[in-house]
Amino acid sequence: MKIFSSTQIHELDKYTIDHEPIKSIDLMERAASRIVAEIRHLCTAYNTIVVFAGPGNNGGDALAVARILASEGLKVKAWLFNTTGRLSADCKTNRDRLTGMKELDSFTMVIDEFDPPTLDASTLVIDGLFGVGLNKPLTGGYASLVKYINASPSKVVSIDMPSGLMSESNEYNVRSNIIRADVTVTIQQPKLSFLFAENQQFIGELKVVDINISKEGMAQVDAHVTILEEDDVRCRIRQRDDFAHKGTMGHALIIAGSRGMAGAAMLATKACLRSGVGKVTVHTPAANIIPLQIGVPEAILDIDPDNCFFTEAVSTDRFQAMGIGPGLGNNENSAITMIGQLRRAQCPIVIDADAINILATHKAWMQQLPAGCILTPHIGEFERLEGASSDSYDRLSKAIILADRQQAYIVLKGHNTAIVTPGGRIMFCPTGNSGMATAGSGDVLTGVITALLARGYAQADACLVGTYLHGLAGDIAAKKFGKESLMASDIIDALPEAFMRVMS
Repeated sequence: MKIFSSTQIHELDKYTIDHEPIKSIDLMERAASRIVAEIRHLCTAYNTIVVFAGPGNNGGDALAVARILASEGLKVKAWLFNTTGRLSADCKTNRDRLTGMKELDSFTMVIDEFDPPTLDASTLVIDGLFGVGLNKPLTGGYASLVKYINASPSKVVSIDMPSGLMSESNEYNVRSNIIRADVTVTIQQPKLSFLFAENQQFIGELKVVDINISKEGMAQVDAHVTILEEDDVRCRIRQRDDFAHKGTMGHALIIAGSRGMAGAAMLATKACLRSGVGKVTVHTPAANIIPLQIGVPEAILDIDPDNCFFTEAVSTDRFQAMGIGPGLGNNENSAITMIGQLRRAQCPIVIDADAINILATHKAWMQQLPAGCILTPHIGEFERLEGASSDSYDRLSKAIILADRQQAYIVLKGHNTAIVTPGGRIMFCPTGNSGMATAGSGDVLTGVITALLARGYAQADACLVGTYLHGLAGDIAAKKFGKESLMASDIIDALPEAFMRVMS
């Protein structure tokens, strides 16, 4: 699913108007009808519906919604804010359609003074002040109105966007001047800012309504941001040949673990084996021999001469992919060995966990990373690597710069994990849940992606397939155990069902 910028949204509206063809006012009416269909059950539960409409097309949508609801016998009071004397053409048309409408309880045009209505628990507020065209924080009377609405006990439905929230970057926004909606009914596609954690307080429950924006037009738009769908993954899954044997299914190398951290190595290795690779060799300190031999008997052990830490690099000549970092620790000898390992590697690489933390404390080493490597940081690891970010958009922007600078793939883990490619493409993963916020979950992802690389997947495909399946396995496990009780090993156990579901 493509995520369009505010500029692209306006272009798509115009393309639809020109090519369907349909008048812009009729497209607005279609949108209003679909919005009403989505919220009608809410509207009938309240004594009064208060509609606040702004001067642009978002306000036009709101006025059309007010008219439809009033014509259905509901008590509707509408306010149109026209403080500058400039309304969009379609907003004017919907204003004229409301004027004198007998079924409407009241209609007030606000030009300067505004006496706010009482908003209580029996009132439903429909917010249509500003939509995707907003590009600066709300101030003055609009900011005061937003604060008044937010302070009320009324339920709030926002049309397309919570007023005050911008569709992309909100780095310099004033968050106290943004509507906190209970429900946001957005048109056609989610907006980029909806995918960021700090904005969830404004969006509430998200509903997406299809208003039949031109599919041809959407297909032609080159959106650099997408949300993965199951079909995106299914078409990339490599089918297993009936005559396959372990020698043809890839040999992966996992470098992981230190004394007391055998679990990280076990999780990454077991996840790698569960993801279809033919063989896995795990290089780990001698202290981890017994746990790994017992816990993952299918793995081949390559033992470091040191009892506690990673101190000797491994030749990668016989491996098709390498994953490095889980449980490695921050020992300086391990750090020096790690950069030597990365320099000499002749296969695709996944860099995770302590390997990223080591790079964060030896930033000059970043320039020695081979092109095409995959880094899988969680937010804390990323910020140690690239510095603190003001918000999710700023963090994503830094990830784009890092991917371009290193010619690397960045898997920025979290809710809506973002996969950033060297070409600046961003793919958000919709699978996964908060139960996966548990120790070892990232180690499992390292194992999955490393296995796919060893199987012969290209880096971009390994990232998106691996991340989607990892999240899907977490969702499957959460249904079985609940989010509170989810453990990383549960995700591994659910990988077979995740693969079968996507491949069916």
